[in-house]
Amino acid sequence: VIITSLTITAILVFFIVPLTIVFFIYLSNILLLIYQRSSEVKADPLSDVWDSARKNIARFWDIYARVWHGYELHGVENLSEGPGILVYYHGAIPIDYLYFLSRLFLWKKRLCLSVADHFVFRLPGLKLLLEVTGVIPGTREECLNALKNGYLVSISPGGVREALFSDESYQLMWGNRKGFAQVALDAKVPIIPMYTQNVREGYRMFKERRFFRRLYESTRLPFTPPYGGLPVKFRTYIGKPIPYDPNITAEELVEKKSVIILFSMHNKVCKGKFLFSFQTKAAVQALIHKHQTIPGNIWKALLERFDKRRK
Repeated sequence: VIITSLTITAILVFFIVPLTIVFFIYLSNILLLIYQRSSEVKADPLSDVWDSARKNIARFWDIYARVWHGYELHGVENLSEGPGILVYYHGAIPIDYLYFLSRLFLWKKRLCLSVADHFVFRLPGLKLLLEVTGVIPGTREECLNALKNGYLVSISPGGVREALFSDESYQLMWGNRKGFAQVALDAKVPIIPMYTQNVREGYRMFKERRFFRRLYESTRLPFTPPYGGLPVKFRTYIGKPIPYDPNITAEELVEKKSVIILFSMHNKVCKGKFLFSFQTKAAVQALIHKHQTIPGNIWKALLERFDKRRK
């Protein structure tokens, strides 16, 4: 009986918060459906008609963020006034990203469209929530259209693979993905790096991943269950934007590349300094190295909730 009780308690401790998040997400969709039917709203889900409903949903998630994770958002001033592409590290559960969307809308009344993996659109009962919060497929056409209309567009190049198989070392798992960089070049918009401190200490995946990795690569479905949900400190940092440069390629924009040329001619020293960009991958890694203890430590992340000096 004691062993059974301890096992059940451990399961509840490890999985109750992730399951609660799923419950709240579905509750958000139900509330939007009630609003839609009671107000007889038939407008485009991205239109201003839905702003009051979006604001109420954002308030709920912002309260949850404050209470459970002491959530902070830094660097909002780095967001471009016009369109741009936000690139971020994907935690085991991207709840930090949901916090960011909520606070951005409450502070700036600004909607950031989110590129999601195709499996998200297969989840039952979330259609209206996805539409109202601006979740879009990651096709080039969808992204370019959103940028053309002046939206911020966010993407995690690591996606589900990074969520499932990265760990407390905070390794970026982008592979050869550079489509977002080409979209930024085509749309002539800046790329803005973003990272949330301690996101892997809040929610983690199991260490034994060989079986789940093979399963994911063959099905492209996230079967690995996340666990945790500890009330560690979350701080989201938005880095300096990488401006559009017509002379740079998508490959260079993804990786770190800088050029400084000093040359002399006819005994006259000319200094030609090519303006360089800290490209996306390096920029996200820089945010991680600046703000994250590596490897991540759960106890330190918990103690940061009470570190008044950091506040």
